[in-house]
Amino acid sequence: MAGLIKREDIDAVRERAKIEDVVGEHVTLKSGGVGSMKGLCPFHDERTPSFNVRPQLGLWHCFGCGEGGDVIDFVQKINHLSFTEAVEYLAGRVGVQLRYEEGGAVKRGVEPGTRQRLMEANRLAEAWFQEQLATPAAQAGRDFLTGRGFDRNAAAHFGVGYAPDGWDNLANMLRSRGFTERELVESGLCGRGNSGRIYDRFRDRLMWPIRDVTGAPVGFGGRRLSDADKTVPKYLNTPETAIYHKGQVLYGLDLAKAEIARAHQIVVVEGYTDVMAAHLSGVTTAVATCGTAFGPDHVRIVRRLLGDAADPSAGVIAGNRARGGEIIFTFDGDAAGQKAALRAYGEDQHFAAQTFVAVEPRGLDPCDLRMEEGAEAIPHLLGRRVPLFEFVIRASLANLNLDTAEGRVQGLRSAAPVVAGIRDRALKREYTRRLAGWLGLPETEAVGAVRACERRGTRPGNPVGGAPGEYGPADDPGGAPVVERPGLPPVTDPVEKLERRALEVIVQMPQIAARVGADDISAVAFSVPVHRAVFEAIEAAGGATEVEGLVQQAQAAGLAGADAAKRATTRWLEQVRAGAIGPVAAAVTELAVAPLPLPAPRGNRDAEPDPDALERYASGVLSSLARTGINRRLTELRSRQRRMSPDAPGYRDLFEEIVGLENRRMQMARQG
Repeated sequence: MAGLIKREDIDAVRERAKIEDVVGEHVTLKSGGVGSMKGLCPFHDERTPSFNVRPQLGLWHCFGCGEGGDVIDFVQKINHLSFTEAVEYLAGRVGVQLRYEEGGAVKRGVEPGTRQRLMEANRLAEAWFQEQLATPAAQAGRDFLTGRGFDRNAAAHFGVGYAPDGWDNLANMLRSRGFTERELVESGLCGRGNSGRIYDRFRDRLMWPIRDVTGAPVGFGGRRLSDADKTVPKYLNTPETAIYHKGQVLYGLDLAKAEIARAHQIVVVEGYTDVMAAHLSGVTTAVATCGTAFGPDHVRIVRRLLGDAADPSAGVIAGNRARGGEIIFTFDGDAAGQKAALRAYGEDQHFAAQTFVAVEPRGLDPCDLRMEEGAEAIPHLLGRRVPLFEFVIRASLANLNLDTAEGRVQGLRSAAPVVAGIRDRALKREYTRRLAGWLGLPETEAVGAVRACERRGTRPGNPVGGAPGEYGPADDPGGAPVVERPGLPPVTDPVEKLERRALEVIVQMPQIAARVGADDISAVAFSVPVHRAVFEAIEAAGGATEVEGLVQQAQAAGLAGADAAKRATTRWLEQVRAGAIGPVAAAVTELAVAPLPLPAPRGNRDAEPDPDALERYASGVLSSLARTGINRRLTELRSRQRRMSPDAPGYRDLFEEIVGLENRRMQMARQG
């Protein structure tokens, strides 16, 4: 068995995989100042962007939750992969051929190449299913598509295919490509019977590939074409695998992501054909869940793509678009649709975007609506959307006789928890007034009922459920709970701020730092323990001067100019982070992506800073901290001197050190 991946191949993957491209597939990144990009963190719920990426250094860090690292760390965390799997995934993207050390230790239970093999099996299966759609055996599948208004081009655009009847057609094809039976089962494409026989999971089904956000197939959804055996489900999805987690994928997202980010809108429908119908009707922001309810992981995906933030300027693109954009759910008007709306209502508290519901009165889904009324029907349906709060409240009143006193009282009891759960205080007041009007009750009664629910913590669908503050303060119009941020501690003291700035300079531009005085700084200059620990990790990696040697190595390897400097800096930072322990390594990453307080040239936030301005800033910060360190050392030495007799051993050495430091301080002051 192959062992560890060769170090030089890992370095090549880090170098070629642009962090802004990899992160940008999951997070909508915007300019975050000179040399920096920022967006909503994919690893915790937030409304104000605190996730920063520094492309030049190949690092990212979230100032909200403290997560950070390089491009490999990001892929590991976002896709739940081991280090080896993440490197293999990125190597496949950027075309690096990996080599393995013979006899190296391998993490138990994880074989190198596992993820790549499963991805390749799904890719081959997708192509094979598409080929089968053109065979005579797939006539029923083609008729199904045609009957719903989808032609050959539509099928090709969405990758629709056909799984032929028979027990092992796909299995045999994949075996011929060198896949083992274990890989066939682990991919979710095949199953193993009680006798041990391998069989195709999908048989005589129309097949839709379920792709990740990059467009790579990770699973499939198949619709039964024959009603001969109704014991098998109409729709069958890939089971949970190492690469497919149904709660973390949205069908059609690979096709919709660009328009979602541009338009700040996402439309959530219920099925594969609904997504196809919506896109073909011009609603190219439509996606669907894959055999599961819209849940917290979906919320995080949607918010990242919308750039759903509390920034009032975010998402304002046209008249009725609220800040952060809008989310539109299409539900049936039946009990199941109302239940789905209640679930969406619970998740809505995590959005800054406005959330709406579009319900077709006759219960037609988007696909049937397009068939019946044409391509304009779906946009018209979405144009009749109503706010989610209103839909849920009206649904709770729908089956009550509001002409009777008993019905109105029951309506108040049913709807008051919904209104009480609205976290935006202005919206809560408005819907309290509306509720009173819909019920024909005095507003004071509605206000009293809503406040009583707030006190009891009653929530819709959960009369004795969690308190309104379960997701944060009940009257907080925001969404994310306030948590203490891990990582570097906040600093307010001017000297501590200076220490932080100096470390940022050394970490982000070590060549300049080495040139303008990093050598004048010692560990004694740092009063904050974590600052001193970071500086010691820097010194252990050779200090800032070590980068010049790495630049020469990069030049010897054929790189020049900025490319050589970038490689040298990123490899030096990797050494610093590798030598640091736990929280200190995270602190190094945070310092590497922290924005420097420099104005952008001519007011252009995306422009590179003036090199002379960088050097002046670095020189000023480092010399200031060096003088602070000298003052601190002088204070310590003079205190010791006062306690010593001039005849005591070591007094002369102490005196000479004091004189030397005084001279150095004066020299630095003159240079400053």
